[in-house]
Amino acid sequence: MTIFRTFLAVSTILVLQLSAAAAEPLKVEAIMAPKEKIQLDFNDGSKHFLLMVRREGEAKGTGLLNGTKVVEYGMHDIVPGVGGDPRGYLVMTAPNDDIAYVKWQVRAVFVPGPDGKPQLLDNGFWELTSGTGTFSGATGAGILHIKAVSPTDRKFILDGDIFTKK
Repeated sequence: MTIFRTFLAVSTILVLQLSAAAAEPLKVEAIMAPKEKIQLDFNDGSKHFLLMVRREGEAKGTGLLNGTKVVEYGMHDIVPGVGGDPRGYLVMTAPNDDIAYVKWQVRAVFVPGPDGKPQLLDNGFWELTSGTGTFSGATGAGILHIKAVSPTDRKFILDGDIFTKK
C-alpha cells in the first residue's frame, strides 16, 4: 500500500506541475544578414572552413518569439560537399527588451542536387535555455532548418513549442 500511495503522490505532483505551464506553438522565420565574421580556411586542399559569425534579423510568424530582433552567434564547421556541424545561440529581443536565449545545433548534409551539384541540407534542433521578463522560466524546443537565401544571408526557421508558467 505504501508504494501505491507514493506513486499516487508523485503522479499528483507531476500533473499539478504540468498544469502550471501553458504550451504555445511556435513557428517563426528570420532572414539573417552577417554583421561580423571570422573565418579559418584549412589550406590542405579539403576546402574545410570554420566560420564564426554574428548575423542579425527579425523573427516573423506565430508564437512567443514573433516580432523579436534576432542576433545569431554561430560557429559553422563545414567541409563543402561533405558535411558540417553548425551550432550557436540566437539572442531574441522582444520590443519590450525582454530576451530569450535559444541554443541551436544542426547537421549539414550535402546531397545530389537537380543539376548534379551538391545541395546543402541544414536540419537540426533548437532549445529555449533561459530568458528575462516574459521569457523568464520559459522552456521550449523544436526543429530548426537553415536555408541559404543569398551567398551571405540565411533563413532560420524554428518550429516547436514554448512552455511558460501561468
